[in-house]
Amino acid sequence: MRERAVFFDRDDTLIDNVPYLDDPEKVILIEGAQACLARLKAAGFLLFLVSNQSGVGRGWLRREDVDAVNQAILSRLRAPFFSKIYLSFAAPGDDPSWDRKPSPLLLWRASREFGVELNRSFFVGDRIADVLCGRNAGCQTILLTAKEPKKEVLRAQHWARSLADHVASSLQAATDWILQSPAQD
Repeated sequence: MRERAVFFDRDDTLIDNVPYLDDPEKVILIEGAQACLARLKAAGFLLFLVSNQSGVGRGWLRREDVDAVNQAILSRLRAPFFSKIYLSFAAPGDDPSWDRKPSPLLLWRASREFGVELNRSFFVGDRIADVLCGRNAGCQTILLTAKEPKKEVLRAQHWARSLADHVASSLQAATDWILQSPAQD
């Protein structure tokens, strides 16, 4: 049998969003992140982090900055939860931007590299690009709504709510839903 996975967005999903974060000292895990990842891993899921880091493509960050932040996340989690971290450094409008969410390319790579069965997997994120990425790959999608959206993204969140398979108010609620889902059997 092929593997089941949960793909996670990074900012405002697993860590507090600091726009174009380049300082590892500013990494703050979302409440309960470690426990949620542990529960999913114990249930047999492979876990992946999938993040657009357009600050690199825009010239505002270096890849080394993103790597340092990701290392801080891994350090704060205190366990090797992720099978792999997939990143897109493309800026919006880069042509072609093959791997930038909502493209499913990074999930397809994980499927190929780790034997993930995408239609038995999940994508958890807080934005429309996350929901579309998961849907485009054939995953079930969970939209996190723990943070109040800015006015300019409110319309996109309403759209995301209508497209997501589930809407959760917290990472814990998303984890509970995944673990109760028939797709995980």
